[in-house]
Amino acid sequence: MENALRPLTVLGGSLVLTLLLGWAFDLLLRRVDRRHPETPLWGLLRRCGLPLQVVLLTAILRGSFKETRWQLIEDHEAVIGHVLSLVLIGAGAWLVTRIVSAVVESTYARYATSTRDPARVRRVRTQVTLIMRIVTAIVAVVAFASMLLTFPGMEKIGASMLASAGIIGIVAGVAAQSTLGNLFAGFQIAFGDMVRIGDTVVVDGEWGVVEEVTLTFLAVRTWDERRITMPVSYFTGKPFENWSRGGAQMTGTVFFHLDHSAPVGLMREKLQEILDDCAAWDGRDSSLAVTDTTPTTIQVRAVVTAKDADDLWTARCVVRERMIAWLWEKHPYALPRVATSPAARDTASTSATPPPEEMHEPDESPEGGANRARRGRG
Repeated sequence: MENALRPLTVLGGSLVLTLLLGWAFDLLLRRVDRRHPETPLWGLLRRCGLPLQVVLLTAILRGSFKETRWQLIEDHEAVIGHVLSLVLIGAGAWLVTRIVSAVVESTYARYATSTRDPARVRRVRTQVTLIMRIVTAIVAVVAFASMLLTFPGMEKIGASMLASAGIIGIVAGVAAQSTLGNLFAGFQIAFGDMVRIGDTVVVDGEWGVVEEVTLTFLAVRTWDERRITMPVSYFTGKPFENWSRGGAQMTGTVFFHLDHSAPVGLMREKLQEILDDCAAWDGRDSSLAVTDTTPTTIQVRAVVTAKDADDLWTARCVVRERMIAWLWEKHPYALPRVATSPAARDTASTSATPPPEEMHEPDESPEGGANRARRGRG
């Protein structure tokens, strides 16, 4: 009877103790969160409950599994202890990652609520994202190395690896040159403030918004919901347009090709009327001028402003659509036309030169023959 109760007591007691400690931890965080609602850290730390319980349960079992005195456990004591050690290391790494993530997200949330500059918020968000990826990678590498060190004989392997680290480093550096380049480019983008999450950019002829930044690649969401994935080294080695750099306000143009008789003055008044009814126009500036001329048309340029790229696109489309409709309805003569009338005949040159038939056709009348005979005698 004792052989059956002892294992149940050890395992059941470990599980109950873990659940009680996890419940107490969650209760404490909820009370602190209610007292300090301005700090989101305590609410975010509640996500650490599951990895904390795994760590506690594994640690308790690691120290008490021998007390079960089961023959099966005693026969495989070393293997069970090793497995529990590996689980404890992995759960500890999971818990550390959750804690760091809660602290970083809490700091970012407080900064975002206290800062009114969207550009700075996007910059911090990009840096926070990359920092979390770096921390996760470091914790994973350390946990994996710690697991390897628990195996017998790994010390010798580690010494051998350190002895040949120089050669391996050179080979790895040459083989992973592109990957390492992207890695350092990710650091440069994050802390050099070149591009941030939420920036409007034009890369390789495509217009879109930066949606994700990692240590190796960057994702751009285009206006038609496509995703362009590009290596981060592209943004450090090639020029690109960042429309959000230095502020999101933008100025755009709309071109019209019209007839020379177009009412430019009335078009200026109509442009202002259109912009007054357009919610996308921010009211900063507007103008209309003739910028070029050809033998058949003139080029009229309208300038509009907006608070960001999306509103600028809307404002340009509204101006183009309503201005063309107004010209077609009120001033159709201003639209470009193609001349198709026949060319006028030059009457003066036609009367001075006789037709070919009058110059070469022979005169067969009797009077004509008499005249030729008199010219011959003369």
